[in-house]
Amino acid sequence: MKIAILSDIHDNIWVLRELLAELDADAILFCGDFCAPFTLREIAERFGGPIHVIFGNNDGDQWLIGQVAGGFPQVTIHGDFAELTLGGKRVAMTHYPPIGHALARSGVYDLVCYGHDHQRVAEQMGTTALVNPGEVMGRFGLSTYAIYDTVNGQARIVEVKR
Repeated sequence: MKIAILSDIHDNIWVLRELLAELDADAILFCGDFCAPFTLREIAERFGGPIHVIFGNNDGDQWLIGQVAGGFPQVTIHGDFAELTLGGKRVAMTHYPPIGHALARSGVYDLVCYGHDHQRVAEQMGTTALVNPGEVMGRFGLSTYAIYDTVNGQARIVEVKR
């Protein structure tokens, strides 16, 4: 199973559309900061697989984001933190780097994802893949996301072709 990990779109739907057009994944994990509800709608209308969402510090109208999610059966909103199993792998999601690092150090999860600081990270901490996909937004340079392969347990950063 290939899992796409996205974070920090900040309403840049133009880059998001390019990303979704090239995306080869079975599921999406979103680590926060859509900003506006229309950004979730953009993802859900263009990707039919499971979409797991946690909120970031810039997701202002969480109630309306929840309303948008309710119109798409493949979208699950987990709130501020998520624990799930995908492709036989134990996964944790948070928006914040310190929490992500602590979760990875625990050794409880196969994959820990986080966002917030827009810094690309794909590293192993013991048996745990720790991933910050960077930013879709592109404010600080590259527009990126990550792909995690549940078969080999490896993650890689992918630059959006623009």
